Amino acid sequence: MTLVSRIGYDALRLDAARVVDEIAAHIESQVRRAMRKRGVVVGLSGGIDSSVVAALSARALGASQVVGLLMPERESSSEALELGRLVAECIGIETIVEDITGVLDSAGCYARRDAALRSLIPEYGPGWKSKMVLPTVVDNDQFRLFSVVARGPNDEERRVRVTPTAYLEVVAAISFKQRTRKMMEYYHADRLNFAVAGTPNRLEYDQGFFVKNGDGAADLKPIAHLYKTQVYQLAEYLGIPDVIRTRPPTTDTYSLPQTQEEFYFSLPYDQLDLCLYARNQNVPAADLGEALGLSEREVERVFRDIDSKRRATRYVHMPPQMLVDPLEAIE
Repeated sequence: MTLVSRIGYDALRLDAARVVDEIAAHIESQVRRAMRKRGVVVGLSGGIDSSVVAALSARALGASQVVGLLMPERESSSEALELGRLVAECIGIETIVEDITGVLDSAGCYARRDAALRSLIPEYGPGWKSKMVLPTVVDNDQFRLFSVVARGPNDEERRVRVTPTAYLEVVAAISFKQRTRKMMEYYHADRLNFAVAGTPNRLEYDQGFFVKNGDGAADLKPIAHLYKTQVYQLAEYLGIPDVIRTRPPTTDTYSLPQTQEEFYFSLPYDQLDLCLYARNQNVPAADLGEALGLSEREVERVFRDIDSKRRATRYVHMPPQMLVDPLEAIE
């Protein structure tokens, strides 16, 4: 087998039946024996990852011991709520709806974000919608900077480069959404004596695509070792509805529709999965480029971006730092 064929798309092919059984056994062992909990709470976004985690949890613990939490807010897509309900019905689990708009409003999520955006677009206010975007990673060697795309009440669209200060303020405000959702997950987990199941895949986990103490918080993360391509394979095996399996990965965080690719990854997830796999396996850029139809130089840009994100997001992976762990100090 040549190096190129080893890193083609079949490199991430897995035995779905075996992997599902392994993950289900792990969930059951961790939840029931290690954590001594009755079941799990899963935040359902209508996306592929949360759908697969919910289905795996139901297989491991029984559908009656899994609760799907639907947490819309005034800027989230109505489609996400519908798809979350669809997958819950398909799996046979209970759902609870928690509209988090009031919490976000009280915390100043929308107001703080809008104030930051007005430093870039003075007229930004009621009736405006926005999202943050990055240029593609493969086009050139220039340092990539975020821009805000904003659309006014008259559908006029503006695109403005984001300053470092505005970027930090917008992200800090938007992170209220992920942290509020996690707060709701733990409320229901605590009252039911359940654990909270996290939903990051390997691509998101490796590249730090999560909010610390927000969607990055969980008691178990059953698919964090799987590339997103592999999560889609499990979704097909588990019978996740086609409408969810064919939907582009989205953030559902900003008021304008936004894909994960344009906000963070800057490359389609299937290509980026292979780039991450190749980086982990020390595959030369030229060989990967041949498999993906990219030049060696383009692949090297992707490799540098992977390494850069790993360095930049090391903080979000770090546990609380202590001079001495009090539990380890007990003799």
